[in-house]
Amino acid sequence: MDRLTAIPLRVGAWCVDPRTGQMSRDGEIIRVEARTLRLLMYLAERAGEVVSIDELLNHVWSGVVVTPDSVYQGIAALRRLLGDDAKQPQYIATVPRLGYRMVAQVGPWVEEPFDPPSPRAPGDHPAPAAASAPAQVSGTRPFLIALAVACLAALTVLLLNNNLTPRRPAATANATPPRSVAVLAFLDLTSQAMSEEYFADGITEELIDKLSKISDLHVAPPTSSFYFKGKRATVADMARSLGVAYILDGSVRKSGSRLRISARLVRAADGYVAWSETYDRPEGDKLWVQEDIANEVAKALRAAIR
Repeated sequence: MDRLTAIPLRVGAWCVDPRTGQMSRDGEIIRVEARTLRLLMYLAERAGEVVSIDELLNHVWSGVVVTPDSVYQGIAALRRLLGDDAKQPQYIATVPRLGYRMVAQVGPWVEEPFDPPSPRAPGDHPAPAAASAPAQVSGTRPFLIALAVACLAALTVLLLNNNLTPRRPAATANATPPRSVAVLAFLDLTSQAMSEEYFADGITEELIDKLSKISDLHVAPPTSSFYFKGKRATVADMARSLGVAYILDGSVRKSGSRLRISARLVRAADGYVAWSETYDRPEGDKLWVQEDIANEVAKALRAAIR
C-alpha cells in the first residue's frame, strides 16, 4: 500500500480496516478474504483513476500465474460484498477495454467528534427560562382551546368515514408476478471446496443478466439473490422474501478437465421442480462456458416459466 497507510478507510458507506481484514457498515461486519481485500485497497488507493487489468494482475495477483478471468471474478466478488451493481455502479465502474475505476468517495475513516457539555462551577445554576407575560398566556388560551376542539372534530369525521367506507381487498400490485424468478448463487460442489466458487458466482450473474433481458419476465436483482448465499431457508421463504414465483438454483462439479453445471427451476407455490437440466462443458474458456450455459438456461426458462 504505497499511497495510504494501513489505517481504516472510508470507501463510500463502508469502513474498511486492512489491519483486521474486515469491513463494516451500520453495525454489519464482514470478513474479507485476503486477495479480495488487496484488490479493494488497490482500487481505493487509486480512486478516480482507471486501473488496467494488467496492472491488477501485476500487483494484486503478483507471483501467481492466472488469467484475466481471475480479475473479472475478483471484481464480481468485491461488488457483491459492497452491494454494488455493475450496471449502476456506486463503487466500482467498468471502463470498457481499459479496466476499472473506483468511483466511491475514499478517505481516512474519522469518527464523528463528541462535544461534551461545558462543566459548571459548583455554585452555578441553569438560568431560568424567561417567563411569558400573563397577558399573552391569557390572550392565547381561548384560541388554543378552539383549535384543539376543531382538530378533534376533524379527526372524528375522518375516523367515521374510514369505518363507513367499504374496504377493498389488497391491491393486486402487491401480488407476486406469475412470471418472476430469483437466481440463487450456484453451489461449488467440486472436490476441492471453493476452488470454483468464482466460476459458480459468475454463472449466477450471467443468468441474472440474460434473464433480465426477457421483456415479460421479472428477475430479482443480484444483491437480493446473493443475500441468501450460505443461508438456510426454504424455497417458499426465499420466494416470499424476494417476491417471486420461481427459484432457480444450481451447482458446479468438476471431473478432470470437464465441468458439469446443473440447473433447477422450482415453483414456490407447491415446491415442485418445474424444469431441470445438466450441462457438460470443457474447462477451457470459463467466460465462454458461463455465457453459453446462461444462454441455454435462458432459452429453456422462456417456456418453463408460465
